Amino acid sequence: MEKFEMIYEGKAKKVYRTDDEKKYIVEYKDDATAFNGLKKGSIRDKGVINNKMSGLLFKLLEEAGIPTHFETILSDREMLVKAVKILPLEVIVRNVAAGSLSKRLGLEEGVIMKETVLEFSYKNDELGDPMVNDYHIFAMEFASKEQLNILKEYALRINEILKEFFLAKNLKLIDFKLEFGLFEGQVILADEISPDTCRLWDVETNKKMDKDRFRRDLGDVEETYQEVLRRLE
Repeated sequence: MEKFEMIYEGKAKKVYRTDDEKKYIVEYKDDATAFNGLKKGSIRDKGVINNKMSGLLFKLLEEAGIPTHFETILSDREMLVKAVKILPLEVIVRNVAAGSLSKRLGLEEGVIMKETVLEFSYKNDELGDPMVNDYHIFAMEFASKEQLNILKEYALRINEILKEFFLAKNLKLIDFKLEFGLFEGQVILADEISPDTCRLWDVETNKKMDKDRFRRDLGDVEETYQEVLRRLE
């Protein structure tokens, strides 16, 4: 597979064209950001860890019937993916109150939600990724009703699969972010699944095992990312 020019660079990844118009190469970076890019830094080997962890979890989900953009791991930092057109939505799945949900609703972190909460954000850094509801999504044509129903169905199924998987690794899945895209007309899971996009707490100690260690200056950031991958492999 030949790697051509870079077509996109985000906060955590670079995307390159290939000699196959239906395939991209994604390169994971060590750059770390928080609070919509207001806090910036670097986490040693984060790109390696997130690449490996995302590949592992995409395989798990594919085996459970969730279509993803994942093709194969190419190197420590690179994976081959389907050339999806990303939908301009972030899907946030919440099992336990934490982060912005706690602030918005005045909930103590750690409160278990009586029902899984799904939230949607419009992917726009300049606007701060504002929350949107179904009416906004249809009015702005971010997704069709059929596509949104598929996003909701997949998100809830992914949540159940990942909760069970992480629990077996002594980790609680607090909340996480998903992105989806279109490939040959089909809605499929894209982006990544990693400590950057998931809140994970240790089952026994409630130690935060994710990017909150960077966001909140809790220390042991690199070691924690490495520990999460070690538990999953």
